[in-house]
Amino acid sequence: MAEQIGKIVKVAGPLIVAENMGDSKMYDVVRVSEKKLIGEIIELRGDKASIQVYEETSGLGPGENVYSTGMPLSVELAPGLIEGIFDGIQRPLNKLKEVAGDRIQRGVNVPALDHEKLWAFVPKVKEGDMVVAGDILGVVQENVVTEHRIMVPYGIEGKVVDIKIGEFNIDQTIATIETKNGKKDVCMLQKWPVRKGRPYYEKLSPEKPLITGQRVIDTLFPIAKGGVAAVPGPFGSGKTVVQHQLAKWADADIIVYIGCGERGNEMTDVLNEFPELVDPRSGQPLMKRTVLIANTSDMPVAAREASIYTGITIAEYFRDMGYSVAIMADSTSRWAEALREMSGRLEEMPGEEGYPAYLSSRLAEFYERAGLVKVLGKANKEGSITAIGAVSPPGGDLSEPVSQSTLRIVKVFWGLSAQLAYKRHFPAIDWLTSYSLYSDRLGDWYTENVDEEWTALRAETMKILQEEASLDEIVRLVGMDALSPADRLTMETAKSIREDYLHQNAFHEVDTYASLKKQFKMLKLIIENDKLCRNALSKGVELEDLMLLPIKEKIGRSKYIEEKDLASFDELFKEMKQQIVGLEGEGEN
Repeated sequence: MAEQIGKIVKVAGPLIVAENMGDSKMYDVVRVSEKKLIGEIIELRGDKASIQVYEETSGLGPGENVYSTGMPLSVELAPGLIEGIFDGIQRPLNKLKEVAGDRIQRGVNVPALDHEKLWAFVPKVKEGDMVVAGDILGVVQENVVTEHRIMVPYGIEGKVVDIKIGEFNIDQTIATIETKNGKKDVCMLQKWPVRKGRPYYEKLSPEKPLITGQRVIDTLFPIAKGGVAAVPGPFGSGKTVVQHQLAKWADADIIVYIGCGERGNEMTDVLNEFPELVDPRSGQPLMKRTVLIANTSDMPVAAREASIYTGITIAEYFRDMGYSVAIMADSTSRWAEALREMSGRLEEMPGEEGYPAYLSSRLAEFYERAGLVKVLGKANKEGSITAIGAVSPPGGDLSEPVSQSTLRIVKVFWGLSAQLAYKRHFPAIDWLTSYSLYSDRLGDWYTENVDEEWTALRAETMKILQEEASLDEIVRLVGMDALSPADRLTMETAKSIREDYLHQNAFHEVDTYASLKKQFKMLKLIIENDKLCRNALSKGVELEDLMLLPIKEKIGRSKYIEEKDLASFDELFKEMKQQIVGLEGEGEN
């Protein structure tokens, strides 16, 4: 049993103050009262410690005992993580249900991972090999999709004197390494404190895009592998659906999805959907490369604050194996609200709108743990974490502190618009306010891997959308008829870009995902149509005649062309040229 060291002197919601805690350290985990509630020390003053409790504190009172574990809040990292559904402090929800039923009971102590299950370990090193921290000792095929790589733990370096093969649980020794300080036994399980970033050799500049299959993102506002993005938007603008789409379709090896303070029904959707979704890369259920952290809004507020750190630590562990990881945090606003509540209970000096003065630095700390890095180990592998955080500003006001602090850190801003959402235009990413600072850097990659015209096509698309915004002012004042035929064509092309290209149906089996090749062909069709129509206008063809051509409808339906039928775009190009050139001939006659 943990050593008894303190007595409760004050209870204020999830915050407890205990005395006789002089030997404790910041962020040590404690067990509160005989109910053994999990807590974490967040402030020390003399021999008094302020403890945030991750469970409901009703019924606690002064005089009850506090037991210290002497350890910081840590996560268990080993085979068994993938397909896991955990709460904010890595308690497995399925195991909790078996133990405590549908409602989580207080003080239930369940190990994060199954310590009894046997895993087939296949060594990748042999006796006599020299290894350093981060080297792969062997692999465990966790499921048909994910290979779990067992690494030499941080701080261990030396010669392998024994390596086993066979089936072991995560606590059993699978290798023995002779270090300067004697022999060290290594098992599959590693523990890591969640508030401390895992080490790596060096951070690299991201050069490749994270391909999401969402046209508005990949074409106009791409994110790099190892980049950070924010998805701010008011209630009902589709933040969660955007996050779900990214989790489903992004070309990352591992997905970590954190539902931080979200509504229970939204998390239920995720928990029900993900096991049924088929991963387009493997044909297996998407859950086979996913870790879910479910921390709903009715769970204790302190655990919400921990869930973000739990998620990013698990992501770093898979990054260290050399994987590309995408982490979705939905939403960082609820996490910031948890910070504000705990700060208020600590009686700290409030900053803007009651948030603590350290809000910006805490957000930066989280996003800084993303990135493309050269991981530890002799193999010189690269791994990446791409972090995408949803922000829920009250009333959609982007001038509030969480949005502003996030925007100073991230390089991609997908601003969701309530106006677009009301018009049923999804994803409701506003092309006039959103931006990506990776666009120029990724241009070379797109030129090499998709088409050399990609950058020019993207620039032309943005130009037409911006021209539409300025022409829209004139149309509102004096009507569409006041515009010249060329300007009216701009409005028509912009409408086609918006409705036929940027609008994407997340629930349509074909339209939900578009490869880069398909995106290029679709956009090229729209822009080429615009150029041919302008040429026809200069030869005296009426705009109305151009708008009535049958090809217009086919361009609108091109989003439903399946990936295996992309050759049919060539037919559309021919048809379009024939129809427009045919009109030019009539105009000259």
